Amino acid sequence: MARNYTLKPRGGGARDHGIDFKAELNEQQYAAVTSRPGQALVIAGAGSGKTRTLIYRVAYLLANGIPPENILLLTFTNKAAREMLDRVEKLLPMDTHKLWGGTFHAIGNRILRKHADRIGYRQSFSIMDREDQKELVSTAVQAAGIDTKATRFPKAELLGNLFSLAVNTGEELRDIVAARYPYFEHLVEEIEAVRDAYETRKKEINSMDFDDLLVRTVQLLDVNEDLRKLYQHRFQFVLVDEYQDTNHLQSEMIDLLAGEGGNLMVVGDDAQSIYSWRGADFENILNFTDRYPEAQVFKIETNYRSTPEILSLANESILGNARQFKKALQPSRESREVRPALVALGDTNQQAAFVSQRILELRDEGVELDEIAVLYRAHYQAMEVQMELTNAKIPFKVTSGLRFFEQAHIKDIAAFIRFAVNRTDELAFKRAVKLLPGVGNVAAEKLWAAWLVVDKDLGGTVPKSFSEFLLGFPVPARAKSTWNQYAYTWDELLDGQGGFAEPAAMITSIFAGVYDDFMRARFQNYDNRRQDVEQLSRYAERFDDIEQFLAQLSLLSAVDDRPNNEEPDDEMVTLSTVHQAKGLEWQAVFVVWLADGMFPSARTLEEGSEDGLEEERRLFYVAITRAKDELYLTRPLMWYSSHNGEVIQRPSRFLEELPQEMIEEWNVGGGGGWL
Repeated sequence: MARNYTLKPRGGGARDHGIDFKAELNEQQYAAVTSRPGQALVIAGAGSGKTRTLIYRVAYLLANGIPPENILLLTFTNKAAREMLDRVEKLLPMDTHKLWGGTFHAIGNRILRKHADRIGYRQSFSIMDREDQKELVSTAVQAAGIDTKATRFPKAELLGNLFSLAVNTGEELRDIVAARYPYFEHLVEEIEAVRDAYETRKKEINSMDFDDLLVRTVQLLDVNEDLRKLYQHRFQFVLVDEYQDTNHLQSEMIDLLAGEGGNLMVVGDDAQSIYSWRGADFENILNFTDRYPEAQVFKIETNYRSTPEILSLANESILGNARQFKKALQPSRESREVRPALVALGDTNQQAAFVSQRILELRDEGVELDEIAVLYRAHYQAMEVQMELTNAKIPFKVTSGLRFFEQAHIKDIAAFIRFAVNRTDELAFKRAVKLLPGVGNVAAEKLWAAWLVVDKDLGGTVPKSFSEFLLGFPVPARAKSTWNQYAYTWDELLDGQGGFAEPAAMITSIFAGVYDDFMRARFQNYDNRRQDVEQLSRYAERFDDIEQFLAQLSLLSAVDDRPNNEEPDDEMVTLSTVHQAKGLEWQAVFVVWLADGMFPSARTLEEGSEDGLEEERRLFYVAITRAKDELYLTRPLMWYSSHNGEVIQRPSRFLEELPQEMIEEWNVGGGGGWL
């Protein structure tokens, strides 16, 4: 029979360190921070001081004699871990450098550097970056004997993303292809062969990719009981931040490091679980108490961010979700007697005009521009707002990606048009042809040299046909069939009478003729980029003159048009997807495009999955809870689609779930779009 023996705390209890935990924390935070050893799930609502709770938990453990080297703090960024530990050191006169704090990947790397030989790697293994991975996957495609000339095979970057998603979710590769990339389902056996060749090659060159830092750590701890017990003994207390964002592999790693009877505290908010598309598993937080039946559950519900009016709306917005930990956020702030606004606009142009005008008014009312954000479900939904802010000379930054007209796929399509209009535009021509398989700088230079001969004979006139010249150009064998399609696509950009087709028609021809296949093979987020192209086509409908259209593209893609001696703007409005905005806050927030098929997304509605709809509702909840003082929910009544013409927009079902007495409807008249 084993005997339990307890070491006395080093240096006394918490009072010896001068921290009055009860005075520093609210009642719910204090209960979690000072909870007994064992397993604990802390559900920390939006704006409730989640980070503060974790910091004080670490301080509480250290103050009560737990050595720093016996604490493991897992976060999603090394910056978050460092900032937490810096704040702990400000609370306690203690060096925290021995505490194991960092990302899952950083901790995995640290463990593997000591024991990689146990799973067939040398401890000097290399960690591949994205470029290394792409190169090795390309090598694996060749090793698997895939004839990329005969078929449009996924590019190396997309294959790497596929492999990553499979290992992080624990799903079969073929199931992921079927669900997310059905247009490659006929190639699934070849894709699996590439994956196998890639895995073999990594081992041969003693290299790991980013995912291997988790995969191999889990493998190491799973098959080596002595190492598993060693680390479970070392980490007397394991703490995990943002637990709702963990994936299958990360959850497994946590369980192996903590052990069944270990001291494990996970902190997160099920209502903010919004990353299933990149592998996060909502079931991890939802079923935590099933895996750890003895776990204590703490709820932290006092919100320090938002006004009572915004908070009440947030609480209502999430009630439609059946699968959740029920909670009701309570305000710590006084009422400002300003209800969230629901603003119906005629179309997306008027929506952008409203956002722009209201931002200027807020600035005049004393709200700084960097305390204002415009949030949207998908990046392409920011196009009209970007153009309106540009024309109104309101400085802004786009945290959801590049500005609309700076994106690679937009510039690729523009390159085809630019060359058709200006046959001496070498940069546009080379950008377009280098999208072809097997065409690099050298081949592009040869093609350009061949075109210069043709252009000289044409004398600057618009050719009646591009294909009569281009079809005979020297292209690599693997690019031949696509090159022929290029030639015919450039023909479609002409009107046959010495002029050009309309801008929107040009975009349709380029996309259908060559670029759609390219995007499917190259990009993981194909659907989002396709929607971007549709938005570009819709914008192009406003122009009859192709040169005016190209000029406007150039003006709107300018990153910085200030004079060289002018200082950059200190204040900028933030434009962001809701996903990118999680964890941030602003005084005034605009949530735009609140129409069914836009937010929630069309794909979610088409799939009809209740789990998918609940995640969209959580995303809406995250959007609402970013606002501190003012919230504007806008929806366009009409949307113009280049395929379907004018489409009446049904309001987002999430808006219809909100009690009318909690919102103030704004009736907007007059105004116009950006033209």
